[in-house]
Amino acid sequence: MIIKSQSRRRFTGVAALAAVALGITACSSGTSSGTDAEGGSDDVSGDITLLTPIFEGTDGQQLLEDELLPQFYEDYPDVTVSVDYTTYGNLNEKLTTAAVSGAVPDVMMMGVGWIEGFADRGLLADQSELGNTEEKLLETYTPAIVDAGTWDGGVYGMPIMLDTRYGVANMELLEEAGYDAPPSSWDELVEISEALTVRADDGTLERAGFDLLSNDPRQVFETFLFSAGGDLFNEDVTEPTFNGPEGVSALQLMTDLINEHEVEDIGFSSPDAAVNPLLNGRAAMGLAHNNLWTQGLEADPEMLENLEPFVIQGEGEGMFFGGTFATRSATSQHPEAAQALLEFLASPGPALAANEQRGNVPALTELLDSDYVQSNRFVQFSMENLDVAKREGGPPSWLEVRGDFAPAIESALLGQAEPQAALDDLAALVDEAMARQ
Repeated sequence: MIIKSQSRRRFTGVAALAAVALGITACSSGTSSGTDAEGGSDDVSGDITLLTPIFEGTDGQQLLEDELLPQFYEDYPDVTVSVDYTTYGNLNEKLTTAAVSGAVPDVMMMGVGWIEGFADRGLLADQSELGNTEEKLLETYTPAIVDAGTWDGGVYGMPIMLDTRYGVANMELLEEAGYDAPPSSWDELVEISEALTVRADDGTLERAGFDLLSNDPRQVFETFLFSAGGDLFNEDVTEPTFNGPEGVSALQLMTDLINEHEVEDIGFSSPDAAVNPLLNGRAAMGLAHNNLWTQGLEADPEMLENLEPFVIQGEGEGMFFGGTFATRSATSQHPEAAQALLEFLASPGPALAANEQRGNVPALTELLDSDYVQSNRFVQFSMENLDVAKREGGPPSWLEVRGDFAPAIESALLGQAEPQAALDDLAALVDEAMARQ
């Protein structure tokens, strides 16, 4: 069967947003400096700590310590910043340990879904009290990420970047198989994935029709859940809903892709793979992070010409988004210095540098006209489709339960539990955690 041509979304929305951004007269992020009331930078001093899961690796560390922090020190020569590098996998443990010990870092980078828990415990400074109100931030930041930094009427995170998950198809392979557009429904996703799966004579998988396993299982499930029209929690975030019909159908689809349609094998790829299978030909389609573009520039720039991003289409449109904020400790001994660093990291220059280093989507709308964004087709696609994207998190107990998702999802993928049972057991754990809030 040949699928009729699907009109590809153009990136006019990015150009429109960029035009709006050009009308912004301020050259900064629009934040209100916490040092102004104290008389300016000459009065700001202190030794402060920064805990960050971004600027990772040798290149990231050099960017932060050799390029960005020296710029900060030019304005704040009496401030010293000690940097503690970590990963998102270890960040929660570090922050929790710090909260228990009372040694909370002065400035902390944290992701979407993290603000609620730490703000609820009184560990983060409310930025709205310094003039960085939600209304103010909405003037210069992407609305979706602003909302994710709020809690109980306060603003606790200054947005740095967004990251997204969506489908990507190798159009050269699709066209060879007779398809001229990415799948526009779950049924087409299954059909095309089966057609593009390649196995050796002995059954060994050589090319996955659709790669699920190179991403975090939780985020893959959430993307399919959103495409089914479902949500993680009810509207007032008082109970989980991911184990409803939408969630069960989403997990069933994931399970069927592997066990019934056999478009991918467990162990064929993983989030730790050195090269994404979409870049080395081991997958024809898959779910991908927007940084696949920058990975492709390093691994195989010519391959990028063949890769077409698409929103997962089910009963709804499925795209996941996360992001990173700069937050400040509510108990910092040097609040003016910490606030100055937070606002520096959220300002255009450092924020753009951080996004370029990670291949992510800038949160500041004035950066949409930057060369980085204009030359990155996957970042443009992310911005064009943020209106259908949904995020994870919600309740303060999210960090307590987010790690339980992967084992539950994997139990279904491995055939150890039916999707309904796996999600019901997971929902029971979430209910218990929410009851302890």
